[in-house]
Parts: sequence; C-alpha cells; structure tokens
Amino acid sequence: MENLEHSSANMASYGFAKFLSEFIEMAFTSWAFYFYERTIGLASIWVGIGYIIFGLWNAVNDPVMGILTNRPFKFTRKLGRRFPWIMIGGIPYVLSYILIFTPPAIDPTSGALLLFIYLVFSTCLFDTFNSIFFINYASLFPDKFRSGKERRKATGIGTPIGILGVAVGSLVPPLLIDKTSQFSYIFQAIIMAVIGLVVLMIAIPGCREDRITIDHYLDKYEEIQKSEDKKEKDSFFKLMIRALKQTSFVVFIIGYALYRCLVISMQASIPYVVDFVLMRPEDFVTLLSAGFLIGALISSPLWALLAQKTNNNKKVMLISSGLMVAFTLPLTFITNWIIMFIVTFLWGIGLGGYWTLISPVLADIIDESVVKTERREEGVYNGFLQFFGRLGIIFQAVSFAVVHILTGFQVGVGGVAIYELFGMEFDLTFLTGTQTPLAIFGIQMHFALIPSIAMLIGTLIFWKFYKLTPDKVEAHQAKVKELKL
Repeated sequence: MENLEHSSANMASYGFAKFLSEFIEMAFTSWAFYFYERTIGLASIWVGIGYIIFGLWNAVNDPVMGILTNRPFKFTRKLGRRFPWIMIGGIPYVLSYILIFTPPAIDPTSGALLLFIYLVFSTCLFDTFNSIFFINYASLFPDKFRSGKERRKATGIGTPIGILGVAVGSLVPPLLIDKTSQFSYIFQAIIMAVIGLVVLMIAIPGCREDRITIDHYLDKYEEIQKSEDKKEKDSFFKLMIRALKQTSFVVFIIGYALYRCLVISMQASIPYVVDFVLMRPEDFVTLLSAGFLIGALISSPLWALLAQKTNNNKKVMLISSGLMVAFTLPLTFITNWIIMFIVTFLWGIGLGGYWTLISPVLADIIDESVVKTERREEGVYNGFLQFFGRLGIIFQAVSFAVVHILTGFQVGVGGVAIYELFGMEFDLTFLTGTQTPLAIFGIQMHFALIPSIAMLIGTLIFWKFYKLTPDKVEAHQAKVKELKL
C-alpha cells in the first residue's frame, strides 16, 4: 500500500481525540476519589474497594473491547474500521462523566452500601465507553501514520494538543468546584461534558480513515480468512499469550503500568496536598496543576525534535522517565507552594517527553509484531496496554486507602456540612479539614514517595531489557512495507 502523507491540519484534528481523552481522564482522576471520600464522606475503605473493583473491570474491559472491535463489521466498508467505534464510544463516554458526580443524596454512613454500589456502577459504565473510544483512537495511529518520520511529526503536533487537554481538564474543575457543595461537582461535570462534545466534533476529520486504508484492510482481511493455514478465530487467551511472548511489548507495558501508577497517584493527590500540606484554597489545585502542565507543554515539541534528531525512541524515553523520577522524590518533603510549583514545572518537562514517546514506541512494537505474525492487531495491543496501564488505578486506590486508614485520615468535610444543614454553631476548624501530622505525611507519601519508587523500577526495567534499537526499528518498517501490511 502506498504511504499516504497527511496534512498538519489533519494531524492536529487527530490530536484533538487525544485532547478529549486526557481532558476527561484528568478531571476524573483528580476529583472522583476526593469527591466520594471528602465531599460525600464515604469511608476510605468503601471508596478504596470501589476503586479496586473499578480498576479490575477497567483492566479486563480494555483487551476485551480491543479484540471485539478488531474485526470488520457491516459498517466498516462505508465508514471505516476505527472511526465508527470512536464515535460510538466517544459520545456516551463524555456524557457518562456526569453520572459519576450524581450519586443518591443519602447519609454516607447508613447508606454506605448504596453509595458504594453507585460508585462501582457509574465508574465501570464510564470506563466501558472510554475503552471503546480510546482503544480505537489509539489503534488508528500506527495504521494511519506509517513512517517513523510521519509518526514523530504527528506526535509532535498531537502531544501539545493532548497536553492542552490535560491543562483544561485540570484547570477548569477547580474554578467551578466548592468542596463542600455536591451541586458544584455536578455543574462542573455538565460544563466538562459540553466542552468534551465540542472537542469530539473537532476530532472527526482526523479520526476518519481514507478510502485506500479501508479497502486495503478489508482486502487483506479477506485474504487471510481464506488462507488455509489461518485459524478461524483466536481466543482471548491465545491473543494474549502471543502478545506477551513479544519481549519488547512486555517490557514496555511494565514500564507503562508503573508510569501510570506515578501519574494517577500524583494527579489524585493534588486536591489533598492543597488542602492539608499547603493549606490553601481550591484555586491552588489549578495553580499547582499548571506547574507541570506548563513544563510539559513547553518541552513536548523539543522532545519531538530530539527524537527526530537522534532517531532513537528508547534513548529519549529513558531520559524523560529519569527526569520524572529525579523530580518526583523531592515533592515528598516540600511544603512551600512556590517551591512546589517550581519542582512540578521541572517534573512536567520529563512528563512531556514520556507523553511524546508513548505512541512512537508502541508503533515500533506493533511493527515488530506485524513482521513476526504478518497480522495487524493494533486493537489487541492497545487493549492489553490499557489493561496493564489501568493497574495504576488499583495501585492508587490501594495506596490511598491503606495509607489513609493506617494514618488515621479524617474523611468528610466535618463541621462545614453540619453547620450549613442545621444552622447550628460548630467548631469551624474543619473548614479546610484538620488532619494529624501522621495523616499529612501519609498524603505526602502517596503524592510523591511511593509513586517515585514505582517509576524508578519501571525506568530500570525499560533501560535493561528493551532491545528495539534504531536499526531494528528501520528494518521492521521496511519489512512491513514489503508485506504490504
């Protein structure tokens, strides 16, 4: 198949799908756990178990959706292989975000079980649509952008747009949320959903597949189906075993999973850090988030240029992940917001590099799999990648719940809610919440210390065992072209 060069505008449109994913994901990660534990007042153990169930569903759901959507359907020839699923998943994904913040208005102690069930239901529904949307959007990348040069260019354009999505997703909710008001969370969710639908419309041109790509895929699929030595259908476990036999993929998903442990834990910790470590109002969540976002946004084009110049994706990813480790650990001990802002800015520079390299590195791995199996199974690989990446949610839930229980963290907003409900005078020291020094150090642990250890392990594993050198990558791309896949 001839290599199609896509315009910068088309690449930018494709990047807005990344914007949408990061936009909603950032808001959810930052506020959902905090909302149920602090604003609603559901006990840490209930929230933790709910998140573990959500994380397990999240992990299983991704590869299943990857496999189910990795074959042609009746609409494929007319609408494309990936685009219909991007829309089928994208619209309800955005709308289901609202459900997470509309639990029944009941007492969090006597009605804990019902709130727990609602938490599990709403988050799992949200993730189901997220999986359909994200897996097909991500799977489109290696098929749409074929050469290493075009992939790095598309990443260089799309990554800043994705980072902008993170920025909007982290900066907008704190401006709308009052931690003592459940309605304010509902209002921010509605605003986020409206923005999300607009962004999805902008992403449509970039997520559409061209006629040549659609016809080539269908012709090749029919050819494989007719082949006598092709097994009719591979089971979920056969596909998983085949993918996990690929060393480069295993190494990458381990590193990616530990990276997700870092990012999810830090994002979800920020409202707690602002409340109890810095003791500042909600607006400082926006300010603190802006620190790493500015660093990532400024640096991502430079990381893309560095990757183009060195033609060595492994080397650039290692440098960026090492920077994240170096700037995460000090955050454990910082209590001054100005210094914390500076360090999070530096941390964001490393984050920008890792973000920039995820898609090109995974595309290199998929090219290797195509050479070995003579099949294009991007959906399967992206499904399994998300399977392991979602373990970061379980990591965050377990670490938060265990740390909060062991350090005696006080859930709920205390006197403020009681004061507003009954009009009675109470001790308003709970206005921002009071915690013991041990509970505050626990927050610092799940904000930086524990995630930095996880990221260090992932960096060392990637450095030691990832073997796709530039020569191997170029050889694989040439072979893929020869196979006309």
